[in-house]
Amino acid sequence: MPCKVQSPQTLDAPEQRRLPPLLRRAWYGLNQAFRRRIAHLGLTPDQFTALRTLLEHEGISQRQLAALMSSDPNTVASLVERMESAGLIARETREQDRRAHRLRVKPAGRGKFAKAREVALALQAEILQVLPAEARETFLASLDRIAEACHTAATHSPHRAHDARQVDD
Repeated sequence: MPCKVQSPQTLDAPEQRRLPPLLRRAWYGLNQAFRRRIAHLGLTPDQFTALRTLLEHEGISQRQLAALMSSDPNTVASLVERMESAGLIARETREQDRRAHRLRVKPAGRGKFAKAREVALALQAEILQVLPAEARETFLASLDRIAEACHTAATHSPHRAHDARQVDD
């Protein structure tokens, strides 16, 4: 049986499941649950993500960290500054380029990450428990494909400032 293609109006009908509100609701709920469960560690979800990324990609630059976290460079600059002040990470000058810094997780950051990771794994298991065990990997693979499609759409979307310049020309 052929797959029925929905019109854009049908996709946005109030009775339909819509991707943006579903993704936002899922992200917000997960983020709030995690934030509350790790608050006693003095970490935020973004700091946890930064620590995980830095541990998985030792010695990367702040710019690389922003890209790997799918975050705004200005937001990550502020995050890195707070984490450095808290003694979680260190910036080291690169030999090849004195202007660039490598980011490294300090022992205090490693310790807090390890404790927060236990919480993260338990929360993930709790959330995924709503799906049958055999559907979990398929769901995560599908969500990964959606995340990649969203990233691609963002990458290929023009910036507003760029659009405004073209209109004025």
